[in-house]
Amino acid sequence: MSQIKNRTTLNLILIFSIFALTAAYFIQYILGHKPCNLCLIERLPYIFAIIFIFLGIILKKFEKAIIISLILIFVTATIISFYHFGIEQGFFKESLVCNLDNNTINLSKEDLKKELQQQTVSCKNVTFRIFGLSLATINTIISLILSVITIKLFLNYGKNK
Repeated sequence: MSQIKNRTTLNLILIFSIFALTAAYFIQYILGHKPCNLCLIERLPYIFAIIFIFLGIILKKFEKAIIISLILIFVTATIISFYHFGIEQGFFKESLVCNLDNNTINLSKEDLKKELQQQTVSCKNVTFRIFGLSLATINTIISLILSVITIKLFLNYGKNK
């Protein structure tokens, strides 16, 4: 019974991860909201989760290792998205990840022109909101929930066998 519950939960996490990535790409390419560098980095945990869960489905082994990996993935996702939320709220300063360093001092005219054409999006600028919440805020909440779910899966792993 526990194995079925674990697989069902992992499948739901897989479906949700695919949905989250699809939504992010929809917002970017269909709605035209350009993501900042942290937004792009925040997609990586979902990609890794999809890969790990697919590996578990294909190999039909290593369920406990996959759950441990998912815990690490979603705890990391929570930290990254909370950091992004903190930048948006002014709690933290933008870092080099946001690609806003001032190395433009020694650029030639052509290099400066290329830099200006790139239109780098600042990590503190919120360009898209759902129910008044930025995507970084929503991702912080979702990543925290997924962290708790995977931790509970691990703590209950093997019970009721």
